[in-house]
Amino acid sequence: MSTRGQNSDSQLDELAAYGCDKIFTDKVTGKHAERPELDKRWPTCAKATCFVITRLSRAMRSLKHLLALADELRERDVGLVVLKQQIDTTTPTGRLVFHILGAIDEFQRELIVEGTREGLDAAPRPRPLRGSPAQAERRVRRMYQATGPDGKRLHTVAEIAQTVGVHRTTVYDYLNREG
Repeated sequence: MSTRGQNSDSQLDELAAYGCDKIFTDKVTGKHAERPELDKRWPTCAKATCFVITRLSRAMRSLKHLLALADELRERDVGLVVLKQQIDTTTPTGRLVFHILGAIDEFQRELIVEGTREGLDAAPRPRPLRGSPAQAERRVRRMYQATGPDGKRLHTVAEIAQTVGVHRTTVYDYLNREG
């Protein structure tokens, strides 16, 4: 299963090489747990068959969802084979590895989300614009042109943006304008 922007050819090749005779794909965004094709296929899964996926992340979006999928497969007496992680839930060891890797996968996802939030929270916020845009543009130019006795600029673009209350790209826009 792949998102719209991904090419699923390599996954399809892996599944065919494994010997899968019925292959289907769901093309949804990664944050959604809905799998329309998967939901359509459940009634056709015969007992003692295997549900084969290329990697754990292709079938779930959270540990809760993964465990629900595992329970549903177990209730239907359908095994799960995960090719990349070499998991086969028809064995006790395979079931253990399945749960451990699922927990680790969710942990990694949560760390990424947490890191993204921290990064966004830590990003410098420009102060509110003081005065008119024309005044801000004049101040940007003055600060940018200010040099010390050694001839080096006194302010970086980031400092100017923070002081004036605009984004760095706005500083560059001001500097690139004629006048």
